[in-house]
Amino acid sequence: MTTTTIEDRYAAEQAQTEHDHHVPTAGAMTNHILANLHISIVKFHQVRWSVKGPLALSIRQLLTTYIATYRSQFDALGELLLDEGEIVSTTTKEYHDYNMLQESGDKKYYTATDQLNELVHDADTHNLFIDRAIKLAEKENRPALATFLVTLRGTNNHIIRELQAILGNSARTGLDDEDEDEDD
Repeated sequence: MTTTTIEDRYAAEQAQTEHDHHVPTAGAMTNHILANLHISIVKFHQVRWSVKGPLALSIRQLLTTYIATYRSQFDALGELLLDEGEIVSTTTKEYHDYNMLQESGDKKYYTATDQLNELVHDADTHNLFIDRAIKLAEKENRPALATFLVTLRGTNNHIIRELQAILGNSARTGLDDEDEDEDD
């Protein structure tokens, strides 16, 4: 294979990716989900390594489970996109560009409550993209992708509930209220 052929193939991939993100498609939306999973794994580590307080040990154990879960889902979702004939993000730059979560090094100094609250909101943000991708997958008649995404939605709902419980909240505390405020 010549360098020109590789460059041409990559340029065509980038053009298709750009098009898909402006249409949007289930594949493009799912690449946002991949990016969010990738960044969430990093953020889970940040909290796991920096959380302080009486619940630190249990929070670390919980986040270790979430990291393993998200890594497994990240890998399975990438494979599923390939099965669907989609382009899969494979570079740190792509994950950075498609990520919809906020990260910052100073967040490791937040209180445990603020760190967990941010993770709750991150999982809720994930769900916005998952819901969009589910609708697109159904519209595009991609039942395997839709089914996987529904399961991922359930995982995020469970993570939200568990983290909210540590914070002394019910599952949707502070999440749906924000949506209702926007309607006013």
